[in-house]
Amino acid sequence: MFLAAMVGDERVEDLRRRKATARLGGGKDRVDAQRAKGKQTAAERIESLVDPGSFVELDPFVEHRTTDFGMDKKRIPGDGVVTGHGTIDGRPVFVFSQDFTIFGGSLGEMHANKIVKILDLAMKVGAPVIGLIDSGGARIQEGVISLGGYAEVFFRNVLASGVVPQISAVLGPSAGGAVYSPAMTDFIVMAKGTSNMFITGPEVIKAVTGESVTFEALGGAQTHAAKSGVAHFAAEDEKDALRIVRRLLGYLPSNNTEAPPRITSEDDPDRMDVDLAGVVPRESKKPYDIRDVITRVVDRGSWFEVQESWAANIVVGFARLDGYAVGVVGNQPKILAGTLDINSSIKAARFVRTCDCFNVPLLTFVDVPGFLPGTAQEYGGIIRNGAKLLFAFSEATVPKVTVITRKAYGGAYDVMCSKHIRGDFNFAWPTAEIAVMGPEGAVPIIFKKEIEEAKDPEKREQELVAEYRERFANPYIAARMGYLDDVIEPPETRPRVIKAFAVLRTKKETRPSKKHGNIPL
Repeated sequence: MFLAAMVGDERVEDLRRRKATARLGGGKDRVDAQRAKGKQTAAERIESLVDPGSFVELDPFVEHRTTDFGMDKKRIPGDGVVTGHGTIDGRPVFVFSQDFTIFGGSLGEMHANKIVKILDLAMKVGAPVIGLIDSGGARIQEGVISLGGYAEVFFRNVLASGVVPQISAVLGPSAGGAVYSPAMTDFIVMAKGTSNMFITGPEVIKAVTGESVTFEALGGAQTHAAKSGVAHFAAEDEKDALRIVRRLLGYLPSNNTEAPPRITSEDDPDRMDVDLAGVVPRESKKPYDIRDVITRVVDRGSWFEVQESWAANIVVGFARLDGYAVGVVGNQPKILAGTLDINSSIKAARFVRTCDCFNVPLLTFVDVPGFLPGTAQEYGGIIRNGAKLLFAFSEATVPKVTVITRKAYGGAYDVMCSKHIRGDFNFAWPTAEIAVMGPEGAVPIIFKKEIEEAKDPEKREQELVAEYRERFANPYIAARMGYLDDVIEPPETRPRVIKAFAVLRTKKETRPSKKHGNIPL
């Protein structure tokens, strides 16, 4: 009745015309060009992301204020970004979606103001922010004003960090300084074939260094997922990217004062998996896939790996135990024997800190022979970078449960959420080997003289290795010292860690008051 009464009112008709104009973006030709590249419009992306009918747009009539370079004759409502709020699985979220059909999605003063507004609102409300990135970068016609706009966005990204989840879905270009906003968010999802991120483009690189490189090879989804580690996910296309964003939010709380959402699990919390008894080979040097442990312990179908293609010698991701979200970290024996190197330390440290920010408990599986040796690692700063993981686990106050499946040698034993850096419950399987170093490394040092004086040095060394392994490379010395809470049979791992996390649900742990720690960046 209300709408019917308004029909014929010229002011209402004018409003409807203005909104219809705003929905056209850069016009039919540019929208058609966008779709020809396999890309949706800014508004269509939002509709694909949020619950049907939930999106409420803000600032649809905002226009730029630039008069230089003929821009006074090119004013388009919305100014190249659609902003607003909606829900995902019924939970409020804020979204901005850059519109490449308007000024190439470039960011100017008013474009930035729209993004800043929803970032500020998100922090007040305590709701996640999702940025759908498709932009040519700073708007050249606005000069330093556009650079100021970017800095205002960057500053809000920093303020919101650790307060509300921030997720960037890069669905088109993100170049120059524009890359730093996604880089400061918690997760980056890129779409294969349509997205790219780089500081300097192929033309500039060619002119400065002489290197020839394509957009895709330089900054495509697979490059950043496998080589640089910038992207957490490389989606098959942009619709897949938006599905990943929705799934990711299911493991995260809306803000840092809440717990992650729990779902009803049909997987029995007391389920034991007899196959776990055969996952770790009897031969100490034989590899296996740590995912075969993780997927048998967590709720069926809940494993959601993060940064799968980068630093593959460590595995990180989200899962559920009895319906509760957990973050999982595990050394990967099938890649570099599960050693920690520069990239794996950075990858795991970042994931641990993200989980700690948002109250996601940590489950750690340990099979680590140490840090990767070599001049490349030492010159690259393995000391500084390995310390990042040590710092992250030590700093984390969320519930922490650790399971040692096989090797836990040297400093890497300490780093991988040991009891000494405040693991709450630390378990080991009977196959665990906990020592300063492996038998093959320890014996030649400890028994050097005895081996040299033996009639058959090689045979004597093998005997001493076997004796050392029997006496020291086991979990029971650590258990006697209280460094392990129990040695458990592999099949009982799931019920034991579920019970441990249940006890820890009310955990409170304080640390000395400080402005912030000084992580070795």
